[in-house]
Amino acid sequence: MGGGSLKSLLATAVLAGVTEARARIFGHVLNPTGQRSPHKILRKKLIGEKVAAWYPQDITKDDPLVMAREEQERLSKLEMLKRRGKGPPKKGQGRRAVKRSK
Repeated sequence: MGGGSLKSLLATAVLAGVTEARARIFGHVLNPTGQRSPHKILRKKLIGEKVAAWYPQDITKDDPLVMAREEQERLSKLEMLKRRGKGPPKKGQGRRAVKRSK
């Protein structure tokens, strides 16, 4: 009976040594108790840089020439709409004011 327990004790020690060696070789985290660990989440690559690289750099905020050109385009479009009679109404003469006066 003593030989059987020694054999099982030796087997568990060998198994523990093998798992430790495997963890060292492959870079795994050894968790003999089986408790929950954040290691699975922490070993993933951070995605912030990848997400930031997806969006192009916003040059409209950086370059005043681009802002000036956009403003000039907006004003020219507004002027063209006014000439056709499609521009915005003067203050106080909109659709709501016309409904109220009826």
